[in-house]
Order: sequence, then structure tokens, then C-alpha cells
Amino acid sequence: MTSAPFRLVVTGGGTGGHTYPALTAVRTLEGRLAEQGRGLETLWIGTVDGLEARVAPAEGIPFTTVVTGKLRRTKNPIKMVSPANVRDMARVPLGVLQARRVIDEFQPQVVLATGGYVAVPAGLASRMCRLPLVLHEQTVRLGLANRKLAASASRICVSSESTLPLLPRAARSIAVVTGNPVRPEVLTGHADKAVESLRLHGFDRRLPTVYVTGGAQGAQQINELIAGALPWLLRQANVIHQCGSANLDALRTGSADLPAELAGRYHLTGFVGPELPDVLALADVVVSRSGAGTLAELTALGKPAVFVPLASAAGNEQAHNARHLQDSGAAVSLEGDVTVDQVRNAMGPLLSDASLRRAMAERARAYGRPDAADRLVDEILSAAR
Repeated sequence: MTSAPFRLVVTGGGTGGHTYPALTAVRTLEGRLAEQGRGLETLWIGTVDGLEARVAPAEGIPFTTVVTGKLRRTKNPIKMVSPANVRDMARVPLGVLQARRVIDEFQPQVVLATGGYVAVPAGLASRMCRLPLVLHEQTVRLGLANRKLAASASRICVSSESTLPLLPRAARSIAVVTGNPVRPEVLTGHADKAVESLRLHGFDRRLPTVYVTGGAQGAQQINELIAGALPWLLRQANVIHQCGSANLDALRTGSADLPAELAGRYHLTGFVGPELPDVLALADVVVSRSGAGTLAELTALGKPAVFVPLASAAGNEQAHNARHLQDSGAAVSLEGDVTVDQVRNAMGPLLSDASLRRAMAERARAYGRPDAADRLVDEILSAAR
């Protein structure tokens, strides 16, 4: 006799930081249930214009939308009461009603919310339907959506031990440290494959390799800093620089005068796709933003990192993420109006001292949780029981 499928509602998205942990959790749960001879039926509740609206259908996951409101944050409390904020907050009750209708029809056993504005209506609706709500928080501090939903949750799954004392006292009893789910393929790279697929035959493998990334679109600040430090950097290391397609021509022009020996150690690309796991396996040091997903991947792999946090990130979360690792000696964080000299000063010791890189890698690995997806699935199944 075949067991009935497990039914899960997933809500969360807007950005990759909320979307991909949810997707990884779904795939991990699917695998776990398959081992038990059970199926998984998932419904993803998102918004029309969030990243999840592209990712879920592309992954074959049924997807539906509800309306929601975006709170535009500012340090001036008076400006918080803006016409746009008032208008958007008035949309939330409608979104809750829409989500409740969807949840009533689908009859899930658990609702998993991974943050983002869309998580609020579905999370509140789960409480109205008396269903277990599992929250997952990717950053050190609870995001705004998860703060609003904490009182409705059955479990609050967090990515870091340091989050626990920051939770409301009432929430600590239902909080569990799971880590932030990492796509399993990220952990399976091979350095030699990166050399072959990217044709890095000018690289000097006796030197460390630096991977520079500002995310899929690139980051102007990081691009400018690396361009300014480039001749110096290439005397110490090989560099893979993922700059964003829109920035490729300008950076290519700027590096055209490099001496042939140094030019062979510099691989400039607009985008790193399926070869990312291999690039990360090759990298000895990573220079990047400090979003939650990036931190989860780099700590799971044990990679020394120099972070340049995005100053405009919601709640200044990237700076908090980076400081948390820097305070433990697991990374370096460069904040504010970063200069090329600061980049040299941060990277110089790491590039010249392999033992320093190894020590930072070990500290980073201590924070990594490559089994985070399995831990989160444990909590989802436990909440269902």
C-alpha cells in the first residue's frame, strides 16, 4: 500500500537569498520522502514579479501568487508613513485572504516560510488555518517578514548560533540552529575542471587563486577596487573576476595594457554559470558581497574571504553578516568607502601566507553547515508530526 504524499506549502522569495534556500529544502525533502517510498506535493506561494515566479515553474513546482505590500525602510520614522508604504500595507489583508483560500484548498501538512514580503500573507494565513508554520532565517538577525511571523511559528530555524540571543525571549524556545541550505552541487566542484572549462592555462598554479564576484549582475564598487589593485594583485595571485555582463567591455579595455605574463593570470568574465562549483574549488580566497547565501556557501566550503558588504542591503544585514565572521577571524570585512589600499592591506597577508589562509579556512568551516538542508527537513517533518 502506497503512503499518501506529503503536502507542503512554500512561501518566500523576492531575491535569491530567500528563494534558493526554499528550493534546496524542497529538493532535499523530496529525496528524503522518496527513500521512504512517499511522494511530495508542493505548492509555492509567491508574487508575480519576484524571482520565485521564474524559479518555481522552471523547477516544475506548482506556483500561485498573492498580493502583498513592500515596506520601504528609512532611518527617518516620519518618512516610514509614506503614501507608498500606507498603500502597500493596506494590500496585506487582501493577500492574507487570498493565501488562506489557497491553503484551505491545498490542505498542506506544513507551511515553510523563508522570508521576503510575500511570506507575511501566507504565514499569517497558516495560523488562521491552524497549520504548523516553519520559519527559516538566512541572516544573523531576523528579517522584517520573519519578525512579523515569529509569534505564529511552530519552529524558527536560524542559520547561526549568534542569532539565538537576538530573538524575542518568547521565540527562543522554538528556535533551532539548522544553518542556511546550500545547493548540493556547490559542494562537489573540482579545481582542475575549472582550469579546463575556463581555459585557464596561463594561470601559475604555484600562486593562490582569487575569485572575485559581485553576484550575477556584478558590483560596481568591487569592480572598481579590483581594477585599481589589478597589477599588484596579479603579481601575487591568479584572478578569476566575474564582473557582470554590463561591465565586461569597460574592464576589458582597462586591463588591455597588462604585461603578457600578468594578463595570462587574469580571467575576466561577465557571468559564471554551471562551472561555479569548480571555480570555488579552485579559489584560495574569495572577494565578494556578504549576502546570506554567499556566506553559507563559503563557510560550508571553508573559503577565506574578503567581504565588501552592500551598504544598501535591507537592515544593513550584509554588514552584520560580514562582521560576525570577521569577529571570529573567519573572514575580513571592508565597509563604507573602501579604498584600493584597504584591499591591498586586507589581501596581502592572505596571499603571501598559506598558513594564514589555512587558519582562516578552518575558522570559516567551523561556521559552515553543509548539512543545513537536511537539518531544515528534519524540522519540517517534526513540525508535521
